[in-house]
Amino acid sequence: MIRRNRDVTRLTVNHTSSQFATGRAPNLKNKIFHALRVMAPTLVALTFASAAHAQGTMDFTGAQTLMTTFKTFAIYAGAVICFGGLIFAGIRMLSGRFSDAIPGLFGALFGAGVLGWGAGWIGSLTGQNM
Repeated sequence: MIRRNRDVTRLTVNHTSSQFATGRAPNLKNKIFHALRVMAPTLVALTFASAAHAQGTMDFTGAQTLMTTFKTFAIYAGAVICFGGLIFAGIRMLSGRFSDAIPGLFGALFGAGVLGWGAGWIGSLTGQNM
């Protein structure tokens, strides 16, 4: 046999029983605060979305100047590495130790690679000619 409880409970609409017990219903301030808490994630997402659309207006003239500086550094660094390797290899060769000159020749080859490919690659990124 199923027993049913015939006590009628009070139905509340959007209110908790504690609010009725204290006699306070939600006021306008609480409703606005609740609405802001609910809408906050959407507002944050829209803020980032509008910032993402603004990227097309960024100015990159300073970046091209920076890349020109890197290109100049690659040219000078490659020349110094290449020249230093040749001097090292030349001194070893003049002293008759040809096998000790091989690392200097590889250093000169590495410097030439930095000088040619490094500066060429950086120039290709900015559209500059060598």
